[in-house]
Amino acid sequence: MKILKSAAIAFSLTVAMGSFSTAALAEDGRTTFKPIDAIKGVLDRITTAETAINNGVDGAEVAVLIKSAADYAKEINANDKVARENSKALIHFKAAITSAKAANLQESKEHLAKARAVVESLKKLI
Repeated sequence: MKILKSAAIAFSLTVAMGSFSTAALAEDGRTTFKPIDAIKGVLDRITTAETAINNGVDGAEVAVLIKSAADYAKEINANDKVARENSKALIHFKAAITSAKAANLQESKEHLAKARAVVESLKKLI
């Protein structure tokens, strides 16, 4: 009887845990993108940041624009090779943000150019 009781509890636990779909209960706030669309979005954000630098926008505002590009770059998810190369771009984004916060916009622009080159090379890896 003790074995039957344990089996019944295990069965009811299994049924109770399996009855709720995790996909149905997931958050709606997360949007995923195709890798090529994410790359285009990152390149658009880099262009926006470069335009802001050329127009003489304040370093703090440029840092926010670069951060949005870096955050969007984290959405690029295709395979391990792409992830490794994307991490190189994220290093350049981080350096660009640091330079922008220090009001060194020329150095920030150079890091953005390097990040752009890395992100554009991701298209070949997909």
